[in-house]
Amino acid sequence: MTATTPGGAATGQAVLEVINPATGRCIAEVPECTPAELDEAFATAAAAQPAWAADEASRRALLRDLAQAIPAAADELVPLLSSETGKPSALPEQEVMAARMWLDWLAGVEIPTELLADDAQARIEVQRRPLGVVAAITPWNFPISSLVCKIGPALRAGNTVVAKSSPFTPLAARKLGEVMNEILPPGVVQIIAGGDHLGELMSRHPVPRKVSFTGSISAGKAVAASAGRDLKRVTLELGGNDAAILLDDVDIDTIVPAVLARAFFNTGQTCAIPKRIYAPAAIYDEVVDAFGAAADAIKLGTGPDAQMGPLSTRPQFERVCELVAETIAAGASAIAGGGPVEGDGFWFQPTILTGTRDEQRIVAQEQFGPALPILRYDSIEEALSRANATMYGLCGSVWGADTARARDVAVGLECGVAYVNSHGVHRPSSPMLGSKWSGVGVEHGVAGLLEFTERQVVFEAPAPISVAIA
Repeated sequence: MTATTPGGAATGQAVLEVINPATGRCIAEVPECTPAELDEAFATAAAAQPAWAADEASRRALLRDLAQAIPAAADELVPLLSSETGKPSALPEQEVMAARMWLDWLAGVEIPTELLADDAQARIEVQRRPLGVVAAITPWNFPISSLVCKIGPALRAGNTVVAKSSPFTPLAARKLGEVMNEILPPGVVQIIAGGDHLGELMSRHPVPRKVSFTGSISAGKAVAASAGRDLKRVTLELGGNDAAILLDDVDIDTIVPAVLARAFFNTGQTCAIPKRIYAPAAIYDEVVDAFGAAADAIKLGTGPDAQMGPLSTRPQFERVCELVAETIAAGASAIAGGGPVEGDGFWFQPTILTGTRDEQRIVAQEQFGPALPILRYDSIEEALSRANATMYGLCGSVWGADTARARDVAVGLECGVAYVNSHGVHRPSSPMLGSKWSGVGVEHGVAGLLEFTERQVVFEAPAPISVAIA
């Protein structure tokens, strides 16, 4: 098994068509990993894991080397990311640099040991051991950073990894695998390509002891069910339908552009960004006008000056088209945008919607695109109740001039991460987690690193103990 997807398909081997979202045209074909190749990958990872786990100092040094090598390959990674995701070139550059930041942090952080007792009778420590082999399954919206944020902590903890990229974005992932395997020992990281069926095979394969998955809630439930057959550990970072509540003291001219920049980051194709806006009735019309003007000013394109690219996949483009069309047909108004851009590719106008209702899909579900409903509320209690009336619970935010007041409101949000005057901003040291159906486990931070370990209690007695001590 090669460290990355094979360069050519065997006779009869299925291939993935890679589509450029800006044009809608096929730009490459990549062979899918076969079940036999998957077995070989896991066997290779299992064989490499004991030696990899044995030398922590070496692991940390190699992570630092990776942190330098990935940005050094930016001239190849950035064009691949742009062509297969449609991102304006500034976003792939940010993604590559984020990989460096994450790996540098992981190389420097300590894995803690907990001392429970150290007395005449015993020294008791809780140490952390690697799990073994990790299966990682990543989405298409951030092909490089999603892989690095799973592979990095798994490696730091002493595990080896078999990672599957999205079938929509295998090109940059394959190049990332090549970069990693120029530095890491053979078998430590293997990046493969394939569809949902391959992810299901990974989840129920007998070798990996953990599955780390990012994707939809429905797919996450399927992964959990498959992994549960032999009690694998799982980390599931699933969908979000984040609410952003604007308070009545917001500076509209400052806050609205900031909120919209987060909501339409990566063409709205990000889990942890505002998906529905709650604005107080007293300033609702002014807020709507400001959102509409800001959306109309967004520059579409793929070049360095562009602010927003196309949707990255045809299925997601079709979903956003459907959601917006049905919402408008039901009586909502598009203050800005309202439909696809004519021509080739998966372009959609930056869209601001009013007159929507909480039960409509554009509000109740994660739209994952540049279509943002603005909802009116009459009291803070009402806004919180409506924001929390969902099975999503990834992130949420409250925006206001009085930050203490905004914080008091934000802690009432039922979500994993509550922001005040910000949203979707992450640091390697800060845990990312979801409540309700938005996730199981933790990513990022020391807590996320420890998700790739298991506890071991080391009980050291100075002399033989013949009687159990309660």
